[in-house]
Amino acid sequence: MRFVLFFAAFFALAPAAFAAPAPPPKPLDALFAALAQAQSPEQAKPIEDQILTLFLQSRSPSVDLLMTRAAAALTVGDKGLAGQLFVAVTAVAPGYAEGWHQRARIEAAAGNDEAAMFSLEKTVMLNPREFEACAELGAKLEDYGDKKGALAMYRKALALDPTYDDVARRVRALTRDVEGQGI
Repeated sequence: MRFVLFFAAFFALAPAAFAAPAPPPKPLDALFAALAQAQSPEQAKPIEDQILTLFLQSRSPSVDLLMTRAAAALTVGDKGLAGQLFVAVTAVAPGYAEGWHQRARIEAAAGNDEAAMFSLEKTVMLNPREFEACAELGAKLEDYGDKKGALAMYRKALALDPTYDDVARRVRALTRDVEGQGI
């Protein structure tokens, strides 16, 4: 009888025992979930830093080397060399969003807003979760009078990072301008 009960239990539980385990949550997904629960910018900051560190991972030693050299150039104030290196990164790895993001920052610092906006758009297209690029693109669009586009980008940044800098204030101001004030 015990033998029959053992096999009955075995066959009842076997599908669960042999089923593939559920995949572990992706670290980025878990970090964004934690970021959504952050109660303050101070609480969000370490989570943001971890996310941004993951964004920097290119999975290419060549790209990592170029990015490291560009960061070193920025550290010593050589924006020209850093810009050239970021251009090289986007040429070598056009699908690497963070290369475009860093390139956009250099272009914006040089006053080349058109190129910066293109690079920011490319960043957001390649990595829709790049909340910094969304906010930066929103600021550029707002500077050039595209309030509706700016509002969309700010809202996207805020949806990804509810405590992100001054974005909530910008959303409130632009909402009144774009959508009007409720009765």
